[in-house]
Amino acid sequence: MSERVISESSPEQRHEQIRHRLDSLYRVESGRILATLIRLLGDFDLAEEAMHEAFAAALSLWPKSGVPANPRPWLISTARFKAIDTLRRRARFDASQSDLVHHLETQWSSAGRSPEESFDDSLEDDRLRLIFTCCHPALAPEARVALTLRELCGLTTEEIAKAFLTTPRTLAQRIVRAKAKIREERIPYEVPTPQQLPDRLGAVLQVIYLVFNEGYSAAAGTEVTRAELTGEAIRLGRLLVELRLNEPRLSVRRPEPEVMGLLALMLLQESRRAARSSPTGELILLENQDRSLWNKEQIAEGVALVEKALNFQQNSRRFGPYTLQAAIAAVHAEAESVAATDWRQIVALYDQLLRIQPSPVVQLNRAVAIAMRDGPEAGLAQIDAVLEDGELANYYLAHSARADMYRRLGRTGEARASYEKALALTQQEPERQFLQERIRGLG
Repeated sequence: MSERVISESSPEQRHEQIRHRLDSLYRVESGRILATLIRLLGDFDLAEEAMHEAFAAALSLWPKSGVPANPRPWLISTARFKAIDTLRRRARFDASQSDLVHHLETQWSSAGRSPEESFDDSLEDDRLRLIFTCCHPALAPEARVALTLRELCGLTTEEIAKAFLTTPRTLAQRIVRAKAKIREERIPYEVPTPQQLPDRLGAVLQVIYLVFNEGYSAAAGTEVTRAELTGEAIRLGRLLVELRLNEPRLSVRRPEPEVMGLLALMLLQESRRAARSSPTGELILLENQDRSLWNKEQIAEGVALVEKALNFQQNSRRFGPYTLQAAIAAVHAEAESVAATDWRQIVALYDQLLRIQPSPVVQLNRAVAIAMRDGPEAGLAQIDAVLEDGELANYYLAHSARADMYRRLGRTGEARASYEKALALTQQEPERQFLQERIRGLG
């Protein structure tokens, strides 16, 4: 949106245009802004409060003064002053807050340039620091993921709770406890040393993968994907690959193929994004996607990465779960059609994945692959076995897959019942529209 368009609008129009601009900035930049503020302020809650006050100030001032040429530094600078004002108010009742204000002002003035100019484009990236802080071993595993998704990526408590199949209240309590522990134990806001990194990496990979999954298939809303989240996850994956491969002591001692495997998996999945929905937003399944829309560059990069990861793991015969999932995605990406896909190889890869990471979701995906290899009756038997265990009773994709098997077998009544069960369990609008269309298609 140009400054000229904004300046020539009426006051009401300018206010609405600025609001839309800020909404977009918040979606794209809030994670980066918050990460920088946490580094500068050393406090999660203070940083989050200051950031929200800065966005509110922008909504009040920008319609009159215009949008700054570089909005992000403006927001960081404004949030910095808002935080200092907050600390000054607190200092009336707590002398230690006055000392903190003095420390912050002295630190920033002695740096020779404002903190908003100090973005670090190296591996010491603010968001990378924030991920390692949120994933510190002192925190409970479930709190690490929840805190990072909330603070780094801006997901709501409700969205995270849905991803974890728990209640928003439980998630909120985890986040509060995690922040308190970081504050009380003075957990450092930094990337671990090379010696610490191997033990800290697994939780970070899990966080990045969950961030990507939320962007790849949004838990709720009107869009099939959220490109800002998948893009952020891929960017963080690249940073981790660089961190592992460019550190001589680590790369000589133990290269980390799972980092490459995760990046490969995300690139291969993201390569299909343009083909996963129609221009009007309807969901398009893999079998009906226009493969000419798939991103060839991302596929080539992903395949190269997964081959490198597999070669690293070949000697030990200990393949990691991200690398195996990336290998499955590579088989899909290199096939010209669903019919030409090597389903036998995909089932074999799922067999290996189940051995190292047994889970009902992996079993469900394997069942679908078996259906493609051996027919819908074989797939239905596998899906029924998964559902009988009970863990996926409220997982709509399990019922949707079961309905698809019934549909392919011509068992219309059972297909309708399973589609309706799946419909009742999903909140994402494109998924709901797709399932409703399937039900109508049954006649």
